[in-house]
Amino acid sequence: MADKRDYYEVLGINKGATDDEIKKAYRGAAKKYHPDLHPGDADAEAKFKEVNEAYEVLSDKDKKARYDQFGHAGVDPNYGAGAGGYGSPFSQDIDFSDIFSSVFGGFGGFSGRRSANPNAPRRGSDVETTVYITFEEAAKGTKKTVEYQAVSACDECNGTGAKKGTSPKTCPTCSGRGQVTINQRTPFGVVQTSRACDTCKGQGKIIDNPCKACSGAGRVRRKKSVEINIPAGISDEQVLNVSGHGNSGTNGGPAGDLHVYVGVRPHPVFERRGDDIWCELPITFAQAALGGEVVVPTLYGKVSYTLHEGTQPNDIFKLKGKGVQHLHSKSKGDQFVKVVIEVPKNLSGKQKDLIKEFDSVSSDKNYSKRKTFKQKLKDLF
Repeated sequence: MADKRDYYEVLGINKGATDDEIKKAYRGAAKKYHPDLHPGDADAEAKFKEVNEAYEVLSDKDKKARYDQFGHAGVDPNYGAGAGGYGSPFSQDIDFSDIFSSVFGGFGGFSGRRSANPNAPRRGSDVETTVYITFEEAAKGTKKTVEYQAVSACDECNGTGAKKGTSPKTCPTCSGRGQVTINQRTPFGVVQTSRACDTCKGQGKIIDNPCKACSGAGRVRRKKSVEINIPAGISDEQVLNVSGHGNSGTNGGPAGDLHVYVGVRPHPVFERRGDDIWCELPITFAQAALGGEVVVPTLYGKVSYTLHEGTQPNDIFKLKGKGVQHLHSKSKGDQFVKVVIEVPKNLSGKQKDLIKEFDSVSSDKNYSKRKTFKQKLKDLF
Protein backbone atom coordinates (compact mmCIF):
# COMPACT_ATOMS: atom_id res chain seq x y z
CA MET A 1 0.00 0.00 0.00
CA ALA A 2 2.84 2.39 0.86
CA ASP A 3 4.28 2.33 -2.65
CA LYS A 4 1.07 3.62 -4.23
CA ARG A 5 1.05 7.24 -5.32
CA ASP A 6 -1.69 9.59 -4.24
CA TYR A 7 -4.55 9.37 -6.77
CA TYR A 8 -4.85 13.15 -7.02
CA GLU A 9 -1.13 13.35 -7.76
CA VAL A 10 -1.49 10.66 -10.45
CA LEU A 11 -4.08 12.77 -12.30
CA GLY A 12 -2.28 16.05 -11.57
CA ILE A 13 -5.22 17.70 -9.78
CA ASN A 14 -5.99 19.19 -6.38
CA LYS A 15 -8.04 17.37 -3.78
CA GLY A 16 -10.96 19.77 -4.21
CA ALA A 17 -11.21 19.20 -7.98
CA THR A 18 -14.70 19.07 -9.49
CA ASP A 19 -16.11 16.07 -11.36
CA ASP A 20 -15.50 17.81 -14.68
CA GLU A 21 -11.90 18.63 -13.71
CA ILE A 22 -11.30 15.02 -12.68
CA LYS A 23 -12.71 13.70 -15.95
CA LYS A 24 -10.72 16.20 -18.02
CA ALA A 25 -7.50 15.32 -16.22
CA TYR A 26 -8.16 11.61 -16.72
CA ARG A 27 -8.81 11.99 -20.43
CA GLY A 28 -5.56 13.91 -20.88
CA ALA A 29 -3.47 11.46 -18.84
CA ALA A 30 -5.06 8.38 -20.45
CA LYS A 31 -4.35 9.74 -23.90
CA LYS A 32 -0.77 10.59 -22.92
CA TYR A 33 0.09 7.09 -21.68
CA HIS A 34 -2.24 4.90 -23.77
CA PRO A 35 -0.40 1.68 -24.83
CA ASP A 36 -1.62 2.06 -28.41
CA LEU A 37 0.41 5.26 -28.65
CA HIS A 38 3.47 3.73 -26.92
CA PRO A 39 3.78 0.14 -28.21
CA GLY A 40 6.26 -1.90 -26.18
CA ASP A 41 6.77 0.83 -23.56
CA ALA A 42 6.31 -0.93 -20.21
CA ASP A 43 6.63 2.33 -18.26
CA ALA A 44 3.80 3.96 -20.25
CA GLU A 45 1.62 0.87 -19.77
CA ALA A 46 2.19 0.95 -16.00
CA LYS A 47 1.33 4.66 -15.85
CA PHE A 48 -1.79 4.06 -17.95
CA LYS A 49 -2.98 1.43 -15.45
CA GLU A 50 -2.21 3.80 -12.59
CA VAL A 51 -4.23 6.57 -14.24
CA ASN A 52 -7.23 4.26 -14.77
CA GLU A 53 -7.09 3.03 -11.17
CA ALA A 54 -7.00 6.60 -9.88
CA TYR A 55 -9.93 7.66 -12.04
CA GLU A 56 -12.02 4.63 -11.09
CA VAL A 57 -11.87 5.78 -7.47
CA LEU A 58 -12.08 9.56 -7.85
CA SER A 59 -14.95 9.41 -10.35
CA ASP A 60 -17.10 7.38 -7.95
CA LYS A 61 -18.72 9.53 -5.28
CA ASP A 62 -18.72 6.85 -2.55
CA LYS A 63 -15.22 5.57 -3.29
CA LYS A 64 -13.86 9.10 -3.43
CA ALA A 65 -15.36 9.84 0.00
CA ARG A 66 -13.77 6.70 1.45
CA TYR A 67 -10.44 7.48 -0.20
CA ASP A 68 -10.46 11.06 1.09
CA GLN A 69 -11.05 9.77 4.62
CA PHE A 70 -9.05 6.53 4.76
CA GLY A 71 -6.63 6.71 1.83
CA HIS A 72 -5.88 3.60 -0.23
CA ALA A 73 -7.10 1.33 2.59
CA GLY A 74 -10.60 2.68 2.09
CA VAL A 75 -10.94 1.54 -1.52
CA ASP A 76 -8.56 -1.34 -2.16
CA PRO A 77 -10.52 -4.64 -2.32
CA ASN A 78 -7.30 -6.55 -1.60
CA TYR A 79 -6.64 -4.77 1.67
CA GLY A 80 -6.10 -7.31 4.45
CA ALA A 81 -8.59 -8.56 7.05
CA GLY A 82 -8.86 -6.74 10.35
CA ALA A 83 -7.79 -7.98 13.74
CA GLY A 84 -11.21 -9.37 14.43
CA GLY A 85 -10.98 -11.81 11.51
CA TYR A 86 -13.45 -10.08 9.20
CA GLY A 87 -12.66 -8.60 5.81
CA SER A 88 -11.87 -4.95 5.22
CA PRO A 89 -15.02 -2.88 5.84
CA PHE A 90 -14.05 -0.64 2.97
CA SER A 91 -14.07 -3.35 0.31
CA GLN A 92 -17.76 -4.09 0.57
CA ASP A 93 -19.24 -0.85 -0.74
CA ILE A 94 -20.79 0.25 2.57
CA ASP A 95 -23.17 3.14 2.11
CA PHE A 96 -21.49 5.52 4.58
CA SER A 97 -24.02 8.24 3.88
CA ASP A 98 -26.73 5.96 5.24
CA ILE A 99 -24.71 5.05 8.32
CA PHE A 100 -23.73 8.61 9.19
CA SER A 101 -27.20 10.02 8.59
CA SER A 102 -28.77 7.38 10.79
CA VAL A 103 -26.68 8.56 13.77
CA PHE A 104 -28.94 11.60 13.86
CA GLY A 105 -31.99 9.52 13.11
CA GLY A 106 -34.54 10.82 15.61
CA PHE A 107 -35.55 11.86 19.07
CA GLY A 108 -38.04 10.62 21.57
CA GLY A 109 -38.45 7.26 19.87
CA PHE A 110 -38.99 8.59 16.31
CA SER A 111 -36.05 7.26 14.37
CA GLY A 112 -34.94 8.60 10.99
CA ARG A 113 -34.09 6.70 7.81
CA ARG A 114 -32.15 3.53 8.51
CA SER A 115 -29.39 2.29 6.25
CA ALA A 116 -30.14 -0.45 3.78
CA ASN A 117 -29.57 -4.07 4.64
CA PRO A 118 -25.79 -4.61 4.31
CA ASN A 119 -26.43 -8.05 2.87
CA ALA A 120 -28.85 -6.84 0.19
CA PRO A 121 -27.71 -7.16 -3.45
CA ARG A 122 -25.87 -4.10 -4.73
CA ARG A 123 -24.97 -3.19 -8.28
CA GLY A 124 -21.28 -2.83 -9.04
CA SER A 125 -19.85 0.52 -10.07
CA ASP A 126 -19.05 1.46 -13.66
CA VAL A 127 -15.53 1.55 -15.03
CA GLU A 128 -14.02 3.49 -17.93
CA THR A 129 -11.29 2.93 -20.47
CA THR A 130 -10.15 4.38 -23.79
CA VAL A 131 -9.59 2.76 -27.18
CA TYR A 132 -7.84 4.43 -30.11
CA ILE A 133 -8.82 3.75 -33.71
CA THR A 134 -7.71 5.02 -37.09
CA PHE A 135 -9.51 7.67 -39.12
CA GLU A 136 -10.63 5.00 -41.60
CA GLU A 137 -11.93 2.69 -38.84
CA ALA A 138 -14.05 5.52 -37.45
CA ALA A 139 -15.52 6.16 -40.90
CA LYS A 140 -16.22 2.54 -41.79
CA GLY A 141 -16.64 0.81 -38.40
CA THR A 142 -14.52 -1.91 -36.85
CA LYS A 143 -14.17 -4.43 -34.01
CA LYS A 144 -11.65 -3.97 -31.21
CA THR A 145 -10.61 -5.99 -28.19
CA VAL A 146 -10.51 -3.64 -25.21
CA GLU A 147 -8.41 -4.38 -22.13
CA TYR A 148 -9.17 -2.77 -18.77
CA GLN A 149 -9.01 -3.29 -15.01
CA ALA A 150 -12.12 -4.22 -13.03
CA VAL A 151 -13.09 -5.77 -9.72
CA SER A 152 -14.52 -9.29 -9.90
CA ALA A 153 -15.72 -11.87 -7.41
CA CYS A 154 -12.85 -13.94 -6.04
CA ASP A 155 -12.73 -17.34 -7.76
CA GLU A 156 -11.27 -19.03 -4.71
CA CYS A 157 -14.13 -18.17 -2.34
CA ASN A 158 -16.85 -17.39 -4.91
CA GLY A 159 -17.09 -13.88 -3.52
CA THR A 160 -17.92 -14.83 0.08
CA GLY A 161 -14.59 -13.65 1.51
CA ALA A 162 -14.42 -16.81 3.61
CA LYS A 163 -11.87 -19.60 3.26
CA LYS A 164 -12.94 -22.37 0.90
CA GLY A 165 -15.15 -24.85 2.77
CA THR A 166 -16.29 -22.23 5.28
CA SER A 167 -18.82 -19.44 5.17
CA PRO A 168 -19.40 -16.10 6.91
CA LYS A 169 -21.44 -16.09 10.11
CA THR A 170 -24.27 -13.74 10.95
CA CYS A 171 -23.03 -11.14 13.40
CA PRO A 172 -24.43 -12.00 16.86
CA THR A 173 -24.30 -8.39 18.02
CA CYS A 174 -26.50 -6.82 15.33
CA SER A 175 -28.21 -10.02 14.07
CA GLY A 176 -27.00 -9.29 10.56
CA ARG A 177 -28.42 -5.76 10.34
CA GLY A 178 -25.02 -4.06 10.32
CA GLN A 179 -26.26 -1.47 12.84
CA VAL A 180 -26.97 -1.29 16.52
CA THR A 181 -29.47 0.97 18.25
CA ILE A 182 -28.43 2.91 21.32
CA ASN A 183 -30.79 4.55 23.82
CA GLN A 184 -29.34 7.50 25.71
CA ARG A 185 -31.04 9.34 28.56
CA THR A 186 -30.70 13.11 28.20
CA PRO A 187 -32.34 16.15 29.87
CA PHE A 188 -34.71 16.11 26.87
CA GLY A 189 -35.71 12.51 27.36
CA VAL A 190 -34.48 9.27 25.83
CA VAL A 191 -32.64 9.75 22.54
CA GLN A 192 -32.42 6.77 20.21
CA THR A 193 -29.58 6.68 17.70
CA SER A 194 -28.15 4.08 15.37
CA ARG A 195 -24.56 3.48 14.38
CA ALA A 196 -22.46 0.90 12.57
CA CYS A 197 -21.96 -2.27 14.52
CA ASP A 198 -18.46 -2.40 16.06
CA THR A 199 -18.29 -6.17 15.92
CA CYS A 200 -18.81 -6.56 12.16
CA LYS A 201 -17.98 -2.97 11.10
CA GLY A 202 -21.40 -2.60 9.51
CA GLN A 203 -21.16 -5.77 7.40
CA GLY A 204 -23.78 -7.80 9.22
CA LYS A 205 -21.51 -10.84 9.08
CA ILE A 206 -18.21 -12.05 10.46
CA ILE A 207 -15.54 -14.05 8.65
CA ASP A 208 -13.52 -16.17 11.07
CA ASN A 209 -11.36 -17.73 8.34
CA PRO A 210 -10.69 -15.17 5.57
CA CYS A 211 -9.91 -16.34 2.07
CA LYS A 212 -6.17 -15.98 1.46
CA ALA A 213 -6.63 -15.13 -2.21
CA CYS A 214 -8.65 -11.96 -1.53
CA SER A 215 -7.78 -11.38 2.17
CA GLY A 216 -11.46 -11.66 3.04
CA ALA A 217 -12.63 -8.95 0.69
CA GLY A 218 -14.51 -11.37 -1.56
CA ARG A 219 -13.38 -9.45 -4.64
CA VAL A 220 -10.12 -8.92 -6.49
CA ARG A 221 -8.97 -6.50 -9.14
CA ARG A 222 -7.89 -8.18 -12.35
CA LYS A 223 -7.23 -7.48 -16.00
CA LYS A 224 -10.17 -8.12 -18.31
CA SER A 225 -10.82 -7.89 -22.02
CA VAL A 226 -13.92 -7.69 -24.19
CA GLU A 227 -14.49 -7.39 -27.93
CA ILE A 228 -16.66 -4.44 -28.89
CA ASN A 229 -18.28 -3.35 -32.13
CA ILE A 230 -17.43 0.23 -33.05
CA PRO A 231 -20.09 1.50 -35.47
CA ALA A 232 -19.27 3.32 -38.69
CA GLY A 233 -19.50 7.08 -38.32
CA ILE A 234 -18.41 7.27 -34.70
CA SER A 235 -16.73 10.55 -33.74
CA ASP A 236 -13.70 11.33 -31.63
CA GLU A 237 -14.43 11.24 -27.87
CA GLN A 238 -17.77 9.48 -28.23
CA VAL A 239 -18.54 6.92 -25.54
CA LEU A 240 -19.72 3.34 -26.05
CA ASN A 241 -21.50 1.57 -23.20
CA VAL A 242 -20.84 -2.14 -22.67
CA SER A 243 -23.48 -3.37 -20.26
CA GLY A 244 -22.50 -5.71 -17.42
CA HIS A 245 -18.73 -5.49 -17.91
CA GLY A 246 -17.91 -3.11 -15.05
CA ASN A 247 -17.06 -3.91 -11.45
CA SER A 248 -18.92 -6.91 -10.09
CA GLY A 249 -21.80 -6.37 -7.70
CA THR A 250 -21.94 -7.54 -4.11
CA ASN A 251 -24.27 -10.03 -2.48
CA GLY A 252 -25.42 -11.26 -5.87
CA GLY A 253 -26.02 -7.80 -7.30
CA PRO A 254 -25.45 -7.14 -11.02
CA ALA A 255 -22.17 -5.87 -12.40
CA GLY A 256 -21.75 -2.25 -13.45
CA ASP A 257 -21.10 -1.14 -17.02
CA LEU A 258 -17.96 -0.46 -19.00
CA HIS A 259 -17.75 2.97 -20.64
CA VAL A 260 -15.35 3.00 -23.59
CA TYR A 261 -14.13 6.40 -24.76
CA VAL A 262 -13.21 6.29 -28.44
CA GLY A 263 -10.20 8.28 -29.56
CA VAL A 264 -9.77 8.79 -33.33
CA ARG A 265 -6.24 9.35 -34.62
CA PRO A 266 -5.81 12.23 -37.09
CA HIS A 267 -5.28 11.48 -40.79
CA PRO A 268 -2.34 12.90 -42.77
CA VAL A 269 -4.55 13.86 -45.75
CA PHE A 270 -8.19 14.04 -44.66
CA GLU A 271 -10.00 16.27 -42.19
CA ARG A 272 -13.44 15.43 -40.89
CA ARG A 273 -16.16 18.07 -40.50
CA GLY A 274 -19.31 16.40 -39.28
CA ASP A 275 -19.76 13.52 -41.71
CA ASP A 276 -18.05 15.34 -44.59
CA ILE A 277 -14.42 14.86 -45.55
CA TRP A 278 -12.18 17.75 -46.58
CA CYS A 279 -8.77 17.61 -48.23
CA GLU A 280 -6.43 19.76 -50.30
CA LEU A 281 -5.30 18.85 -53.82
CA PRO A 282 -2.04 20.45 -55.01
CA ILE A 283 -1.96 21.03 -58.79
CA THR A 284 0.44 22.75 -61.18
CA PHE A 285 -0.08 26.08 -62.90
CA ALA A 286 -0.46 24.23 -66.22
CA GLN A 287 -3.16 21.94 -64.81
CA ALA A 288 -5.03 24.95 -63.44
CA ALA A 289 -4.82 26.85 -66.71
CA LEU A 290 -5.54 23.99 -69.11
CA GLY A 291 -7.72 21.74 -66.97
CA GLY A 292 -7.68 17.97 -67.38
CA GLU A 293 -7.88 14.74 -65.43
CA VAL A 294 -6.53 14.59 -61.87
CA VAL A 295 -6.48 11.70 -59.37
CA VAL A 296 -8.15 12.41 -56.02
CA PRO A 297 -7.69 10.19 -52.93
CA THR A 298 -10.83 9.20 -50.99
CA LEU A 299 -11.59 6.90 -48.08
CA TYR A 300 -12.81 4.37 -50.62
CA GLY A 301 -9.90 4.48 -53.08
CA LYS A 302 -8.71 6.82 -55.82
CA VAL A 303 -11.15 8.52 -58.19
CA SER A 304 -10.63 10.59 -61.35
CA TYR A 305 -11.92 14.13 -61.62
CA THR A 306 -11.85 16.52 -64.58
CA LEU A 307 -10.68 20.04 -63.73
CA HIS A 308 -12.14 22.81 -65.87
CA GLU A 309 -9.89 25.26 -67.70
CA GLY A 310 -8.94 28.27 -65.65
CA THR A 311 -9.30 26.59 -62.25
CA GLN A 312 -8.52 29.22 -59.59
CA PRO A 313 -6.64 28.93 -56.29
CA ASN A 314 -8.87 27.70 -53.45
CA ASP A 315 -11.62 26.52 -55.80
CA ILE A 316 -13.62 23.73 -54.16
CA PHE A 317 -15.33 20.80 -55.81
CA LYS A 318 -17.49 18.07 -54.26
CA LEU A 319 -17.39 14.29 -54.56
CA LYS A 320 -20.86 13.17 -53.54
CA GLY A 321 -21.15 10.22 -51.17
CA LYS A 322 -17.41 9.95 -50.49
CA GLY A 323 -17.60 11.14 -46.90
CA VAL A 324 -18.12 9.34 -43.61
CA GLN A 325 -21.02 6.94 -43.16
CA HIS A 326 -23.71 8.48 -40.98
CA LEU A 327 -23.91 6.84 -37.56
CA HIS A 328 -26.49 4.01 -37.58
CA SER A 329 -27.29 4.70 -41.24
CA LYS A 330 -26.20 3.48 -44.66
CA SER A 331 -25.94 6.94 -46.24
CA LYS A 332 -22.69 8.90 -46.32
CA GLY A 333 -21.50 12.46 -46.25
CA ASP A 334 -19.59 14.09 -49.10
CA GLN A 335 -15.95 14.86 -49.80
CA PHE A 336 -14.89 18.43 -50.52
CA VAL A 337 -11.62 19.05 -52.32
CA LYS A 338 -9.86 22.42 -52.12
CA VAL A 339 -7.56 23.18 -55.04
CA VAL A 340 -4.10 24.48 -54.15
CA ILE A 341 -2.09 25.85 -57.09
CA GLU A 342 1.60 25.44 -56.41
CA VAL A 343 3.95 28.08 -57.84
CA PRO A 344 7.09 26.35 -59.16
CA LYS A 345 10.49 26.99 -57.58
CA ASN A 346 14.10 26.39 -58.66
CA LEU A 347 13.34 27.07 -62.33
CA SER A 348 15.93 26.36 -65.01
CA GLY A 349 16.94 29.01 -67.53
CA LYS A 350 14.81 27.43 -70.24
CA GLN A 351 11.78 27.33 -67.95
CA LYS A 352 12.20 30.99 -67.09
CA ASP A 353 12.46 31.92 -70.78
CA LEU A 354 9.28 30.00 -71.57
CA ILE A 355 7.39 31.74 -68.77
CA LYS A 356 8.62 35.14 -69.94
CA GLU A 357 7.54 34.32 -73.47
CA PHE A 358 4.12 33.24 -72.21
CA ASP A 359 3.74 36.39 -70.15
CA SER A 360 4.70 38.57 -73.14
CA VAL A 361 1.81 37.25 -75.21
CA SER A 362 -0.71 37.38 -72.35
CA SER A 363 -3.30 40.12 -72.10
CA ASP A 364 -5.89 41.40 -69.64
CA LYS A 365 -8.49 39.07 -71.11
CA ASN A 366 -6.52 36.19 -69.61
CA TYR A 367 -6.62 37.78 -66.14
CA SER A 368 -10.04 39.07 -65.17
CA LYS A 369 -9.06 39.97 -61.59
CA ARG A 370 -6.01 41.93 -62.76
CA LYS A 371 -8.17 43.74 -65.31
CA THR A 372 -10.71 44.69 -62.64
CA PHE A 373 -7.99 45.83 -60.28
CA LYS A 374 -6.46 48.08 -62.95
CA GLN A 375 -9.83 49.68 -63.57
CA LYS A 376 -10.27 50.39 -59.86
CA LEU A 377 -6.85 52.04 -59.72
CA LYS A 378 -7.71 54.13 -62.78
CA ASP A 379 -10.96 55.29 -61.18
CA LEU A 380 -9.19 56.02 -57.91
CA PHE A 381 -6.39 58.11 -59.33
